[in-house]
Amino acid sequence: MKLQICPPSRTHSFALIVALLAIFVLSALAAELWYSMQVDMKLAGQSNNEPQLLWLGRSGVELARYVLGQEANIPGEPYDALNQLWAGGMGGPGETNGVLTSIQLDHFQIGEGWVSLKIIDEERYANINTAAPQLLNQTLTTMGVDANDIPVVSDSILDWVQPGDNPRLSGAKNSYYQSLDPPYYCKEAPMDDISELLLVKGVTKAMYDGGSQQNSIAPKGFNRSPFQAPSYTFGLKEVFTPFSDGKININTADANVLQLIPGVDETTAEAIIKTREGPNGDNGPDATPYSSVGDVQRAGGVSAEATQNIGQYCDVRSHTFQVQVTVHYGNSSREYIAIVWRNTPTDIRVVSFYWAHPLVTAPAMPDSGNGS
Repeated sequence: MKLQICPPSRTHSFALIVALLAIFVLSALAAELWYSMQVDMKLAGQSNNEPQLLWLGRSGVELARYVLGQEANIPGEPYDALNQLWAGGMGGPGETNGVLTSIQLDHFQIGEGWVSLKIIDEERYANINTAAPQLLNQTLTTMGVDANDIPVVSDSILDWVQPGDNPRLSGAKNSYYQSLDPPYYCKEAPMDDISELLLVKGVTKAMYDGGSQQNSIAPKGFNRSPFQAPSYTFGLKEVFTPFSDGKININTADANVLQLIPGVDETTAEAIIKTREGPNGDNGPDATPYSSVGDVQRAGGVSAEATQNIGQYCDVRSHTFQVQVTVHYGNSSREYIAIVWRNTPTDIRVVSFYWAHPLVTAPAMPDSGNGS
């Protein structure tokens, strides 16, 4: 008699499959529940850190105000330059032998948290709200904007920031902007953010960002092909700011901004920068910033026209600063932005203070750091 092994029935196979599916679903639900609990715990921890993060951010701004005030009091340095400590430089003799030697802008410890600062003077850019037509035309020409578009962009920017119902010859007021889809109004007031340029007639994304942009569609009323890709040596956002006293600091402006000054070409701009950076060209201890606007003649090769225009458009002091504050507390991090105005070494006002980025997980606090 032979023993016969019966194959498993279909019912048993189906039951096994159902059991496996049930286990899989339950495992997925358990994993989702675990993940949800982790997220909730992290959010709860970050929420508990909110007050500390905010006060660390404000403390960072106060630290920046202190540094800027001390910088303005340094004997023999009647200027603001990139070799100074506020800008991340190594500092001159007046700084390295003074109270600022104990200040660290990166990972400065305050209580149980720490802050990192980046200070940028707004006078290294040209002010879009006070830019004269000659400066705007010079900017667009240097960028490489088509000659036919220059008067449109220039006049439209002036119409956007200045009041009045009548547009300039190539500009635009409400009648133009109301014809767009969707319609909006011409601001007729100073810009609060440089990105407002994207709303101005004639300004394309490529003009704003710099470089080239494929499939750049021309604004209404223009005949540029959507398949053309205009290329610009730099973007408007790289040379303009809505905040500043209106003067360009020749000690901090880059070559593109310096070339916005009528009479300053690429060669002259490079000579101005090379002279202020010193023999090593690194804004190190041997840097020689300009102590006055007239001191720019040290650069050599600066024409009489350029010297005159530099005297009109430029300065060696900065008054408006953007302070970028990165704060860390526990496992939370946040970034804040402040705009401060330095009127005198003891009168430094906070114009605005706001949260720049959402909460993110921060790295562990470093072992080293200066005390508050």
